[in-house]
Amino acid sequence: MAYPDQIYVNGIIVTMDDSKTEGEAVAIRGERIIAVGTTEELLKLAGPATVVTDLQGKTVLPGFYEAHGHFNFNALLEVHNLLLWSPPRGTVANIPQLLDRLREKAKHTPPGQWINGFGYDPFKLEEKRHPTRWELDEAVPGHPVAITHISAHMAVVNSRALELAGIDKDTPPPAEGVIERDQNGELTGLIQENSKLIASFVPPLSPEQYREGVRLANRHYISKGITTAIIALDAEPGPLADAQERGVLDLRLLSIPLYRQDKAPDDLEYHHGPVRTQGVKLFQDGSIQGYTGWLSNPYHVPYSEAEPLFRGFPMLSREELARAVAVVHKAGKQAVIHANGDAAIDDVLYAIEQAQALYPREDARHRIEHAQTVREDQLDRIKELGITPSFFNDHVFYFGDDHRDIFLGEDRARRISPLRSAVERGIRFSLHNDTPVTPADPLHLVSVAVNRLTSSGKELGPEYRITPYQALRAVTIDAAWQAFEEQDKGSIEASKLADLVVLADNPLSAQPRELHLIPVLQTIISGRTVYVKQSAD
Repeated sequence: MAYPDQIYVNGIIVTMDDSKTEGEAVAIRGERIIAVGTTEELLKLAGPATVVTDLQGKTVLPGFYEAHGHFNFNALLEVHNLLLWSPPRGTVANIPQLLDRLREKAKHTPPGQWINGFGYDPFKLEEKRHPTRWELDEAVPGHPVAITHISAHMAVVNSRALELAGIDKDTPPPAEGVIERDQNGELTGLIQENSKLIASFVPPLSPEQYREGVRLANRHYISKGITTAIIALDAEPGPLADAQERGVLDLRLLSIPLYRQDKAPDDLEYHHGPVRTQGVKLFQDGSIQGYTGWLSNPYHVPYSEAEPLFRGFPMLSREELARAVAVVHKAGKQAVIHANGDAAIDDVLYAIEQAQALYPREDARHRIEHAQTVREDQLDRIKELGITPSFFNDHVFYFGDDHRDIFLGEDRARRISPLRSAVERGIRFSLHNDTPVTPADPLHLVSVAVNRLTSSGKELGPEYRITPYQALRAVTIDAAWQAFEEQDKGSIEASKLADLVVLADNPLSAQPRELHLIPVLQTIISGRTVYVKQSAD
């Protein structure tokens, strides 16, 4: 008889399986679960070498699944970027404070080297605007500077950075994105939806720096109970494999490579070390809080007095998107399409409907990423077309006040990420942090889904709340299903991978407003404990 290697007993095992099974104990052999049941039943399976752990009433759930984020970018931030968060995440309250941070960074950076910042939010600054290249020039005259918006969809750069990139006031508008100019035609330094214009001139991290960033990012993710994370763009499989081999990367990673016209979808696939691909990524708009989301009606507060009816803009024409989606769909791949604004979502629905008409296919599970302003009629079509959204519902907390007061107005803002409407239609969906836009923290996503509170403590669309169990599905089994991994991950069942998280309290019986405060005590991947909470954590 093959005995279990480990048995966890005397706990609350929330399996998240289809029958909503709960148990007291779980047995593991190798990297997989072999049984779930009562403590008495499973102790009978123990052999002489079986390690038995008493959970003492603690709760075990499937390891959390980050459905959309940027683990590799988060690793880069850990060692390469000056963090410029405003409240509630940081302390930068105005442009002078932001510039002081840059000046301080310059004191410790050799002349001529790049200074990179991340996370500024103009609408959380007192001035309610982006910094300009002239302000960056004055603060840091001896360095090229690039500071990236909280959404990661735009950046402000100084004159030296523009010069290195070969961009001046005579540079023609790019095919994608915007190089902003003032009323005199002068470059302001703001570049929207086209980071590659600058990014290729920023020196990459050394292997040692990248490895250290991976170590720090991995530590954060597993401390939040995350066992699988999707990198919602291309990954760096080589350096990540190196990090895994050196013992600083525990997470399971999937990558969604960016669609390329010059490559067939099959050519975008890879499986290297800890990373394998799933689907193909496309963009149809940008960020609502950056005024680059594509809306069917104008922004609540206009982007500028000169454009009172501004609605953002699409990345592709509707027909261009439809052609790209058809290529991905015909190849048997999952299309994963970024669309925040409802006009962008209209384009995505059209594109997927056309692809299915041309090449009918069952269970494609095409995804809409973020789906911030999805309408009720669009949810009906999402159901009909078998599409699965991944909602960036942390927007309710971090940006909900701004969506209500600045970008969308009361009526549209109150129904961002309308999870209840999706549940009522039987639409399976996931929740995500889009890390590093918001911190990787699945229990915070669950709390936001259940409470619908903004960072100021105000309710935003309470009629769209869902239950803790429904929210937990969206960061476990439904997130795994969305990525075609439900046979191995997302629930605690025999034969599935032993990816587990041990919590101090049961989210199903905790006070709703305390869900995000439940401590993660232990994270287990493939039956191996990769994180144990220390008293100082």
